[in-house]
Amino acid sequence: MTFPPYSRPARFAVVATDLDGTLLRGDLSVSPRTRTALVRATALGARHLVVTGRPAAGCRSLLEPLGYRGLAVCGQGAQLYDVGADRLLSSATLDRSTARELVERIAESAGPLELGVVTAGLSGEFLVTPGFGERVRHGWRLVEGHTDLWTRPVEKVLIRSRRLDDDALAALAHRVCAGRIAVTHSGEDMVELLPAGVSKATGLAAAARRLGFSAADTVAFGDMPNDIPMLEWAAHGVAMGNAHAALRRHADEIAPTNEEDGVAVVLERLFPPAHAAQPASTHL
Repeated sequence: MTFPPYSRPARFAVVATDLDGTLLRGDLSVSPRTRTALVRATALGARHLVVTGRPAAGCRSLLEPLGYRGLAVCGQGAQLYDVGADRLLSSATLDRSTARELVERIAESAGPLELGVVTAGLSGEFLVTPGFGERVRHGWRLVEGHTDLWTRPVEKVLIRSRRLDDDALAALAHRVCAGRIAVTHSGEDMVELLPAGVSKATGLAAAARRLGFSAADTVAFGDMPNDIPMLEWAAHGVAMGNAHAALRRHADEIAPTNEEDGVAVVLERLFPPAHAAQPASTHL
């Protein structure tokens, strides 16, 4: 599919935003103020590009209310998803034998793990073991045991430990996996194992090649360690006020929180109305 060209604005041609904890409020809504700021940025020539850890199948209901129809980077960078056509343009899957071996090795140090997997494709499912969460959420499917998780191609594995907190579990997984597969931390109880080399930066770079923009054209917004590669890739990286401490250390700017319309606050400065003077930032 050929996507429409953009008219280059004065500084940034692309606004790359994470969804959960960044563009979205806690109730998964986008505030009117943030919608208005995105509309203004688009009118001034920028392209809004969603870059999310959610798989494509889990994005449809969130993007439709925004009228979002273009390309989205999903699955922590593993998928390029044409939202308007509801079609995957590219995707990457885990080597299941390698993933199973490494999960077992992590468990040797962390103790028994509860697991979830996202199966491949637009019809992918979120399969979880009985102890993965306090309750089975909408869209999750419970399986009896770990063996049942590996019967279909898998895009990511999520691991949870009763003994280690998220940061300690992610650090352990990084040491055990040692580049054989990718590890990231995207939210509470969301330590993820991904295909080797996959990150939000690789997904964003793939979108850039397809759409014809560069890192120098991009301002990126995020809140968790999985957003670090994206913020480092972009010319200007913005951490939300609610961001994980690890991400804040890699940001060029700290915005207000997602509940305080932090994305809008920054976009209103970067893409002001023609008659408005640009105020100095108070969040640098």
